[in-house]
Amino acid sequence: LCPCLLYGAYVFLPFDAPLLPSTSARLLYTLRCAAFATFPIVLGMIVSGISRLCLSALEPFGELQQEVEIHRTYVSQSVHLFILYFFNMAVLATYLPQEALKLIPLLTGLFAISRLIYWLSYAIGRSFRAFGFSMTFLPLLAMLVWNLYSMFVLEPENVLA
Repeated sequence: LCPCLLYGAYVFLPFDAPLLPSTSARLLYTLRCAAFATFPIVLGMIVSGISRLCLSALEPFGELQQEVEIHRTYVSQSVHLFILYFFNMAVLATYLPQEALKLIPLLTGLFAISRLIYWLSYAIGRSFRAFGFSMTFLPLLAMLVWNLYSMFVLEPENVLA
C-alpha cells in the first residue's frame, strides 16, 4: 500500500521541490520537512499528559492505567522511529537527484499519517496495530536499503567523504 500511496502522491500532487543544488540546502530542506513529522509525537505527549493528569487525580502514586500506558508506549515508540526516520531521510536527501526530492515531504507526510493510524489502531486493540506499524516501518526499511545501496554500490569512493 505504501508504494501505491507514494506513487499516487508523487504523480498527482501539484508541487515540486525547490531547486537545491548543495548538500547543506538539501539537509536544511529535510530538517524543515521533518519538523512536520513531529506533530503526531507532540500530540501524543499532550494526550498522554492529559490522560495521566485526569487518571492520577484519584491515585497519584498508583500504577499507570491501560489508557495512560497506551499513550506513553505510543510516544516512546514514535520517538525511536522518528530518530531512525530522520537520519535515513537526511542521508536519502544527499543521494536523490533533484527531480526526486519531491519524495522528502511525501515520506514525511506518510510517516505522520502512519503514526496517527498506528496510534488509533493501538488504542482500538493491540491486534490491529500491525497495519500502522508496517506503514511506518516498511518505508523506513526501504530508505535504509536504498541508502546502503547508494553508499556502497553507486558511490563507494565517497562513503567517508
